[in-house]
Order: sequence, then C-alpha cells, then structure tokens
Amino acid sequence: MADRECPLEAVPLPAEVRESLAELELELSEGDITQKGYEKKRAKLLARYIPLIQGVDPSLQAENRIPGPSQTMTTVPKQQKPRPTNSRDERFRSDVHTEAVQAALAKYKERKMPMPSKRRSVLVHSSVETYTPPDTSSASEDEGSLRRPGRLASTSLQSHSNVEPWLDRVIQGSSTSSSASSTSSHPGGRPAATLAGSAAHAHIADLHSAPPDVTTGLVEHSHCERPQLASVRGVPRGYSGSILETAGGKLWSRSLKLAYTLLNKLTSKNEPLLKPGDRVALVFPNSDPVMFMVAFYGCLLAELVPVPIEVPLTRKDAGSQQVGFLLGSCGVTLALTTDACQKGLPKAQTGEVATFKGWPPLAWLVVDGKHLTKPPKDWHPLAQDMGAETAYIEYKTSKEGSTVGVTVSHASLLAQCRALTQACGYSEAETLTNVLDFKRDAGLWHGVLTSVMNRMHVISIPYALMKVNPLSWIQKVCSYKARAALVKSRDMHWSLLAQRGQRDVSLSSLRMLIVADGANPWSISSCDAFLNVFQSRGLRPEVICPCASSPEALTVAIRRPPDLGGPPPRKAVLSMNGLSYGVIRVDTEEKLSVLTVQDVGQVMPGANVCVVKVEGTPYLCKTDEVGEICVNSSATGAGYYGLLGITKNIFETIPVTAGGVPVSDGPFTRTGLLGFVGPDNLVFVVGKLDGLMVVGVRRHNADDIVATALAVEPMKFVYRGRIAVFSVTVLHDDRIVLVAEQRPDASEEDSFQWMSRVLQAIDSIHQVGVYCLALVPANTLPKAPLGGIHISETKQRFLEGMLHPCNVLMCPHTCVTNLPKPRQKQPEVGPASMIVGNLVAGKRIAQASGRELAHLEDSDQARKFLFLPDVLQWRAHTTPDHPLFLLLNAKGTVTSTATCIQLHKKAERVAAALMEKARVSAGDHVALVYPPGVDLIAAFYGCLYCGCVPVTVRPPHPQNLATTLPTVKMIVEVSKSACVLTTQAIMRLLKSKEAAAAVDVRTWPTILDTDDIPKKKVASIFRPPSPDVLAYLDFSVSTTGILAGVKMSHAATSALCRSIKLQCELYPSRQIAICLDPYCGLGFALWCLCSVYSGHQSVLVPPLELESNVSLWLSAVSQYKARVTFCSYSVMEMCTKGLGAQTGVLRMKGVNLSCVRTCMVVAEERPRIALTQSFSKLFKDLGLPARAVSTTFGCRVNVAICLQPNRLGKLAEQGTAGPDPTTVYVDMRALRHDRVRLVERGSPHSLPLTESGKILPGVKVIIAHTETKGPLGDSHLGEIWVSSPHNATGYYTVYGEESLHADHFSARLSFGDTQTIWARTGYLGFLRRTELTDASGERHDALYVVGSLDETLELRGMRYHPIDIETSVIRAHRSIAECAVFTWTNLLVVVVELDGLEQDALDLVALVTNVVLEEHHLVVGVVVIVDPGVIPINSRGEKQRMHLRDGFLADQLDPIYVAYNM
Repeated sequence: MADRECPLEAVPLPAEVRESLAELELELSEGDITQKGYEKKRAKLLARYIPLIQGVDPSLQAENRIPGPSQTMTTVPKQQKPRPTNSRDERFRSDVHTEAVQAALAKYKERKMPMPSKRRSVLVHSSVETYTPPDTSSASEDEGSLRRPGRLASTSLQSHSNVEPWLDRVIQGSSTSSSASSTSSHPGGRPAATLAGSAAHAHIADLHSAPPDVTTGLVEHSHCERPQLASVRGVPRGYSGSILETAGGKLWSRSLKLAYTLLNKLTSKNEPLLKPGDRVALVFPNSDPVMFMVAFYGCLLAELVPVPIEVPLTRKDAGSQQVGFLLGSCGVTLALTTDACQKGLPKAQTGEVATFKGWPPLAWLVVDGKHLTKPPKDWHPLAQDMGAETAYIEYKTSKEGSTVGVTVSHASLLAQCRALTQACGYSEAETLTNVLDFKRDAGLWHGVLTSVMNRMHVISIPYALMKVNPLSWIQKVCSYKARAALVKSRDMHWSLLAQRGQRDVSLSSLRMLIVADGANPWSISSCDAFLNVFQSRGLRPEVICPCASSPEALTVAIRRPPDLGGPPPRKAVLSMNGLSYGVIRVDTEEKLSVLTVQDVGQVMPGANVCVVKVEGTPYLCKTDEVGEICVNSSATGAGYYGLLGITKNIFETIPVTAGGVPVSDGPFTRTGLLGFVGPDNLVFVVGKLDGLMVVGVRRHNADDIVATALAVEPMKFVYRGRIAVFSVTVLHDDRIVLVAEQRPDASEEDSFQWMSRVLQAIDSIHQVGVYCLALVPANTLPKAPLGGIHISETKQRFLEGMLHPCNVLMCPHTCVTNLPKPRQKQPEVGPASMIVGNLVAGKRIAQASGRELAHLEDSDQARKFLFLPDVLQWRAHTTPDHPLFLLLNAKGTVTSTATCIQLHKKAERVAAALMEKARVSAGDHVALVYPPGVDLIAAFYGCLYCGCVPVTVRPPHPQNLATTLPTVKMIVEVSKSACVLTTQAIMRLLKSKEAAAAVDVRTWPTILDTDDIPKKKVASIFRPPSPDVLAYLDFSVSTTGILAGVKMSHAATSALCRSIKLQCELYPSRQIAICLDPYCGLGFALWCLCSVYSGHQSVLVPPLELESNVSLWLSAVSQYKARVTFCSYSVMEMCTKGLGAQTGVLRMKGVNLSCVRTCMVVAEERPRIALTQSFSKLFKDLGLPARAVSTTFGCRVNVAICLQPNRLGKLAEQGTAGPDPTTVYVDMRALRHDRVRLVERGSPHSLPLTESGKILPGVKVIIAHTETKGPLGDSHLGEIWVSSPHNATGYYTVYGEESLHADHFSARLSFGDTQTIWARTGYLGFLRRTELTDASGERHDALYVVGSLDETLELRGMRYHPIDIETSVIRAHRSIAECAVFTWTNLLVVVVELDGLEQDALDLVALVTNVVLEEHHLVVGVVVIVDPGVIPINSRGEKQRMHLRDGFLADQLDPIYVAYNM
C-alpha cells in the first residue's frame, strides 16, 4: 500500500520526498506553479537520489510522473495533436463548451481596444520566485468539471460544498490526514427508535494523538478480533516515532460521558450553564470525525442543539462576522472542540482563545477523554421521543453574505436517515468512503447520521490528505472493498490527474458512487471523464449517482442504480438563450451556446416535488419552464432559526395552479435549486437561486459565466479556481462583475487581451455584457472556510473600494441599456407666450433690485467723489494721519502700513517716475506686477495721478516660471501696456535666464522698479475730462481658460465703491480684514479701492502667507477685532482642512471670533454650502456667530452683484438690515432640463442651493431665457442679466470683437421691457420671492446662482453642471481628495485625485463609474487617477477644468492610471 501511494514507485524514495513530489504535481496540475518552476523544484527534491534512477528508462520515468492533462488524452477523442502538459486542467473542461467559446471568439476580428495606461510604480509585482501561489486546490470548492467557482461564497454553504479547510495549517497536532473509519455493528439490541438510541449501540475507535511514524505512508492494521470494532487509522503529517496504535472505545460511552459533563459539571454563578434545548457550537477540524461524532451525539443525548461551524483560522476570516452573528442570535455560550484544535486557535494576550470579530463571548470545552467526567452508574439521559424539537442547526450563507441557521428537527433527522437508507439501499456493516466534510450537508447525513443508524463502517478522508494524495479515496475503496463512496466532482477530477501510476486499483466493489454536487450542471464532464478512465478498473457506469441537496430541504433527489429500481440515466442538451428566459429548449451539442445537464435521479422516498415560478406568487411552472424546485416531505429543515418571516416564505410555501388552487394540503419547502422535472420523473437542475443574476428580463447563472470565462484559455494569466462572478445593482438593474486572481508573471498586455477575449466570449455565448472585469493580485481574494472564494465578501470589497485590483476593464457603454432616452429639445415657446403664460399662472416676472441709490445719499457728496484720485487727495488733506492699510506677513507682524498722506505721497512719486523715466503719456496702459502689498496700491494711484490706465497682474511664481510667466506676458501684450511697474526682485526675475526659456524676454516693454524712486512731486495731478473715461483694466482667466479683460470707467469705479460702502456700512471708524488676492474682481476692489473711498482701515492678509501659517487670517481677525472680513473659498478650505483639529490650541492662544458680524466669501460660482457650513460649525468653538458666514456673487460684466452683510451698525439698531440668506432644495434631475423644481430637504436627487447674498444698492437683476432672450417667471431657470451703474463698460481685447461686446454688455430683452440695457452674466440662476421682508418692508427676492453657462456640459440632450457630478464622485470613496470633469469628443472624462496608496487607485474606477451612472444617468468614458494637487485651481479656489483638459490631451498629467471604459 505504501508504495502504491507513491507515484514514483520505481524508486524507493523516503515518504517526505514523495509527499513533497505529490504536492508539486498537484500544484502543477492546478496551475499554481509554472512548468519551469515545477522542474526546478522537482530536480532539487530528487538531486540526492538521482544515481538510483540512472538505470531507469527515461520513458518509464515519464510514465511514473503524475500526468498532466496531456496524458489523459483518452478522454478527448476529437483532438488530433497531443496538448502541451500545462494545458487546461480537466476538471473545468467541457470540450463542447471550450470549442464553442473558441468558435465564438474566432468570429470577432482582433478589435483594437484602448489599453488602460498605468504608471510603472503601480506594477510592482513580486518576482515569481518569491511568490507563493494561491492554493487553488481549495479554489475549486464548488465546481464541476468545468469549475463554477463563481458561486463560492454564496454557495459555499450550499448543498454541495464540503471541501475541508486547510487545517494542516492550524491543527498541526491532530491527525490531519486521519483516514478514519468509524463504525459500529452490534448484532442484537433494541430497534433504533432515535438516532441517539442507535448511537447507544454504536462503537467507535478511540483516537490517540501519539506521534505516529509517517515514513511508511498509511500502514494497515489487522482488524481486531471483535467483529463489531473497526479500526481508526490516523496519520498526522510531520511526526515521526512509533506507529499510531488504535485502541478500542465506544461512541456510546464517550457520548454519554460528554452528555453528563455538559448537563452536570458546567456551571456559571452556581446555575447550570446549559439547559436542555440550548444551542452549543461544535468547532472541529475536518481531520477528526471521531471527536466530532462524540460531540454531536453527546449533545443529542443531553438534549442540546449542536451548531457545527468551521474552525476560525484568524481573527478576521471572511464571513466570520456573520457566523458570529448566527452564534449570537442562537444564544450560543459554549463551544466544543478538540485539544489539538483548541491549541491552534488564535489566542489573546491572556492565553484565552481570542474573541473573533462579531462573535458572542464563548466558553471553550475540550471534549477529549481526560476533560470529561464519568457519569454515575444510575445516570441515564432522558431518551424520550423528541419529535418536532430541534435536533441540530446547520449554517448556510446567503447570496448577500448573511449567515442563517437551518433548524432540523429530530423527526426530520430520522426521516432523512430512513429515506437515505431506502434510496441508497444501505445495509449493516457496509463500508462507506466519505471525502466530504462530515460536519454538514451530505457528509453529515451519510457519514455521521445514516451510517450510525445502519451500523456501517465509514472511512473519512480529510481534505488535507486529498490534497497530498488525491488517490487516497480510491485506494481506500479498493483496500476496504467499500460498497459506497461519497465524493464531489472535484475529487473525481483530482484522481483523474493522479491515476496514471496506479495499475492495480479496482473499483469493482462500488455499487454507488454518490456525487454530492451532481446538481451543479458542470459536474457532468467530471462524471463522464472519470467513468472513461476508470471503467477499465472495474467501475460500472450505473454506479455513478449524482444527487441534489440543499440546506433547507436536505437531500432532494438522488439517482438510484438499476438494482434499486432506478430508471436509466438521461442527459439534456439545453439552449442557454432559452434558459435565460426561463424556458427549456432542447438543442444540439453542435450549437455554440448550450448547457448539457445530467439528471440527479428521482425524488426521495416519501417526498413530493413541484416546480414553481421564482418570483412572486408560487404558481406551478409549465412542463417546459425552468423554476425553483420545491419539496413536500417529512425530511426537510424546519425553518431559519429565529427568522419567522423568511421561514414562512421558504419552508411553508403553498404552490398554486394557474387558477390559484393550492396543489396540496401540506406546505412545500423551497430548495433554492432551479430546474425542471423530465421524463421518468427524473429531476434536472440547471443552477442555483444564489447564483442567479437578472439582467433586464433575462436570467443568467453565475456558474455558466465562469465556465465561459474559463474556456478562454486562461492558464497563462489567471488562476483557474480563483474566479468570482456576482452581480451588483447599478441604475435599477443587475450588472455582472467578474473578478479573477492574476498570475504574477502575466504581463499587462496579456491580461488585458485575456480580459477583452472574455468579454467577447460572454457576449457571444450568453448575449449579455459584463459591466466590470477586475484582476487582483494572486492570493488576495477572501477565501471561504471550505476553500474557494468567499463571493459575498468579494462583492462587499468591490462595492466598498477595498478589492485593490491590478487591472480593471469597465464596459458600461455596452451593458447599460436602460438609460433614460436622451432628451429631445422641443421647439421653444416664444417669449411673448412665456409672459402670457406666467400672467395666466399668476407668476410674477423674475426681476429684483437692490435699494435705490437716490434715496440714500445727497448728490453733492456723490459728485465730489466721482473720481478716486480726488478722494485720496481730499483724505490726505483732511485726515492725513488716518491709517488706511496694514499689511501682515506669515508671522502675523505688520510689515508695512499706509496712512492717507503716506499713500498720497507714494502715489505722487510713482506718477513722477512714470512721466520722467518711462515717458508715458495720459491714456497709456501700465502693467503693475507686484506681490500683494501697499506698493501695489500706491502704484495704482500713481497711475491714476498721471492719467495712465493701470492693469494689475499677478507676479510669476519663481519656482514655476514655465507655467506662470506666459500668463503675465500674455496680459501685458493683450492689454497693450506701454510700461511694466514692479519691484527690483521681480524685475530681475522677468529678465532672468530662466524667464528667457519660457518667453521672449526681449519684447518686454519698459520695466521700471519702484523700490527706490526719488522723492518728487508731480506738477499737476491728472483730472479725467469725463466720468466715462477708462479708470483701469481688470484681467482675469476664467475657469474655462479664457483670458478676459474688462474696462472699468471712473463712474463705474466710484459707483462700485459707493454700493459696497452702503451695503457693508463702511465708514472711517471701521476695521475690516481682507484675505483675498488683489489682482481682479471684487478682491481687487476691496483691496485697492474701497478703503480710499470709504476711509475705513483694511487689514491686508495675503492668502499666499497662509501656506506657511494657516491660522494667520483668523488670528488677525481676532487681534484687530474686525467686524467685517472677506475671504475666498480656497482660504476657507485651507482653514477647515488645516485647523480642523487645532481649535483648542487656537483658543489657548486667545483667538476669539465673536467680534465678527459678517464673513463674506468672494466668489464667481454657486455657493459651496457644505464648505461654509463646516467652516461655521468648526469655528463656532472660537465664538464665530452661527449666521456670520455668507457668500457674494460677481462676474466679469459686474464684479459685485450680491453681497450679504449681516445685521450691523445703524441699520441693525433699526432692525432693517434685511433677512438671513435662505436655502432651498431643488431637484437635480429637473435642473438638467433647465427647470427648477423645489423639493423637501432630504428627498432623493435633492440639491441644496443657498442665495448668493443680497443684491447691492443700484443693481437690477432679471432672469432671461438663454435662447429666446425673453423674461422668465419666478423660480424659472435662465441666464442672470444685470443692470447697474457699476457694470463694466465692455471687454478689452486686441481684436475688438464688437458683436461679443454688444451681446454681453448691451443686451435687450426680446419682449416686455425692451428699453433697459442689460449685461449678460453668463451664469444660470433663478429668482425666488421669499416669505421674508427686506429693509424697505417689501418681500425679499432671493437670487440663486446655479452655475456658469460656459462650464456646463451638454450630454444626452441635457445640461449638466460639473460641480454636481464632482460632488457625487468625491462622496464615492474616502481616498478621493478632489475631482474634476470635462468632455472630450463626446466622452465624459472624470479626473480624480487619489489621497491614498497607489495600489488602491484601481478601486476607484468602478466606484466612480457606478456613482455617476446611478446619480446622473451618464456613462463615464475615461477615468483618470492622478496625484493630489494635479487639478489646477485658481486664486479664487475655482477648478480650471479647461487647463486640466489641455493637460490631459497633451499627456502632461503623469496619471497613476487611465481607464478607458469601453
């Protein structure tokens, strides 16, 4: 026997070497190791013994190796040339299917698909040598020959999943390869009324863990004389020493001992720990059937309910939390285990068994003899008939990953054993070889329960032994002349690979070879191949008996051999397309997409079976329909423990005919198996409910999809047994996701090609698109307890972005077919009809205005202050020492100040220098390139003093000249500046070598530095001839990347200052803090103009300084007790992110913001509610008033349309400063159609919008239709038009585009008030009359800005605002720091900044695609994952999406990963 176990039988090699060789062979056959690696390791193992082999004929050596599939050619008559040895592995084979897939692929021409691009650093694979291959042997947990691993997780607990876990790792001490036979045969005795009763007469061999000697393989023992005792053989691996002696012992006496201990010896707080009916967990390795039986029967004798579960290997096994939940809900407080197993469990610091995640606190009891107490002679268990009481609970994991316990009553248990006895014709003293897990399912029913009832001998082959020696079960059948064997198709497949060296095995003794996973449609090829090979070794065809079972219904059907009256076996070739619609269409094997299924025999004795519709009312199916098989029998489970609702649905179904009449009186149990009843009442199973994916109206089985994927020759790229298929719901439909483990040596291109071919094959054979195909590094998918993949855990990780794939292919374009139809633009209703419609509906025209300027001020004052230079001179004369400006540096110290007189004098010196040195004349344009500071302000007024037109320009960044200097040069050129005023340092920079690399430095106009200009006065200060003369140019780069300069006249400038002064109540005694950039827009106006006009003191905080001291702005506000402060969103974001955790520290430093009445965010966009709210919440601790923060709105045509000051000053005393800003919720879907639909807070698709501040005095706003230019009604979305004395007077461009100017600055309504001249802002928004009243007692009109028209994306006929898509994307995963979207051709491109590890980058691809589909009904075309900081943001904190787009198209982003969604 010993040598028979060894494939290299010609050479006397030591057992360890032979064992290692066997493992190597298995690894090669499984594809866990390359041919090269295999040869290298094998040569190493055999090096010492090579001389012994020298004489052997090389061909013999080849014979003696366990063959690769190339040598099992006999099973493949169709193939002409022998296949290479590492070719596809037999167990997953269905030649027909493979050929079908190859034929389908041949139809596709090699279509070029865009390869995803990936940064090299992401590809770091460990070298093949250092890499441990995943144990794919386990992988094939649930497979048929054409492995359907897909189900694993979900079905691992299904009827046919009994692969043993790899306990050799955990329980080194116990006999991991105990080929144990436990049996009993006792001639007389009372009839077995209950199983516990029959256990009373069953004896069992005792198993000692004496260290055995494994050098000789499995050694036989002569049977003991007493006929009723069978010996138990156990060979723990890795021990040496004396051979394991087996001593006699009795199941009855040991179970009795355990029952006594459980009931009488365990106490907690002087109460017995357990009462009859309590649940007890059984935690036993697959290598110890004996101890398991003792524990199981001990519980039954003590009237306790055993709950067998897997041995937890680590603190966080996949799915272990759900098992813990089951134990908790069953109220389990005690776990039984073996000594060796208990030693192997993870321990806490205290040495106690660790508490596993989600598990209730458990006491652990070791059931080995020495821990139990012998009962007194007169003690007997209460052996009354239990009937409907629960006997045991078997756990089952559902498709979603939740674990439930199926309760089986004593009556059902007995009925099941009797039915199996009758169906399988078991008789006393027969020998059964069991390869299945004996703790659950068929392994438990046959190997532990029915065998004891019939007093049979059972030989258990643990999984660990099967892995080392796949032939062990066949050898045991042969040596014990076993009459029955219980296997799965995987075991048959393994033995096919290993059988070549075995000349003298005979399977002629078998009368039944029960295939436990026969209900898997792909098991047929294993059965056929096995029969093909072993028929010559005595295996009779009628012996193979597939059976179908499920945790709920126990055994559903089993094929009987003819001598037990079974009909001849049949197989059906069905059209997969038909099956996807739930109907049976017989097809021919020549067709591409067929599924061949074998029958699983007839139903169990005493059971009725019917087939009902899967969804809805359980109507009976027609004979040509596939439905769920239901069983009515006394031998089914009773329910799910503690779950009455679903129990009723599953265990008490009443099938009805089409007319609604119940089929029978008794309730049926749903089995979770999909199939039909064929001729001779044979049951056919085509799949499981757990693997069902409903895409559109069609149903697909995950197993079938895996089979197709595996038929695409994947040996080189992925691991066979490590493929998971599941569906995720995106946009109201199931989407198919396929995840596989990639081999470390597969190249990017190969994998990508394999993925593309899999997509084509599945599309061709199943006519269904795969939504996402992901490859993960080897060994990273969560494993199920019985080997294989834990599907629900894999799905969970996929949805949470925790899968970390190394390759992803998304195909949303092909498989998302249920998108709403693109919007068809209807011919617009004309403007006149609109007005009439609004009148009829009683809606007012959407028009609003700020307070009237005329009432507010006497006109002399206004006339006096028409020109800002005059104001400055007047202030210098009347209040020379009044401080106007304070500039702070990063440390918070004042670096420069300016009083009225100082500023006036500095301005005079600049004017003198301009006239003398630069020889400019009135009306020339002068570029001011200064860092933020008093010099900039002085230079500005210097220009006005000599009649020049200043243009403020942000200086180039010394570290980033290449990108910032061209913008400076562009503004200088476009504005036609005759001179550049700047500081010495910047002047050197503009003329430096580095600058010459970026721009042509020879073409600069005169550059003048103002650092040390002589103190000179100008002869006369220039006075403009009329208020409409140009005062300054305001240049800004819009978010769409367009440089736009607007002209501001003197009249507009002073009107702007006047409006701001009135709105914010600014007067000389005020101090305000400004943290804005002084180069354009409202930032420039507040920094350079307002203080001079209103006389208040401005504390200037350059935003750049916040980079080195985030708290600078808030400290300044607190120190100077500023009641009014202005900032930008980027400043607010820096404070929120940078100071979030430091509010305590700031409070200690004395920062107090209770002085702030209003903090205004200067913006040209929709208010960012989330940011302003989190800012308010965060700094509430520092005294910031709840309602202080508000937003402003301005744009190119008018830099200040709205400002929202809080109640302050004189108006606050009168209580008339106006209402707080209001927030409304609009339906985002209606916005896409240019409609405003107000909804409740929290309703789906709601988007909060807050009003952008109060409209400034003198400003009028109207909402106009974007195309017809007619006025719109209240709460209608349109373009915001504005009319005000401080509108800019036009664009300043080189080209003088008059049409653009007319269109933007002098627009008129096409209907209604056609006289007023309006400026078009280019922003979409709406006006809504609120319930609040403003200062004048009128109802307040709130202006809501939705977004810039230039930025919107026109997709599928609808208008999308990028910010909405970006907000959804940022919420999708915590590693997404920032996001920007734009369109490229007609594809939506999403750029995501990854704030995390590069290997997590690919997790984001699917999540981004999902969220955009789900929330916006858009298919993402390209997902680009980049480093933080790549998305360009301007000084106002706005994303420069067009710059980003240019960078993407020019390939300058250096992305981590680019995924092209097909």
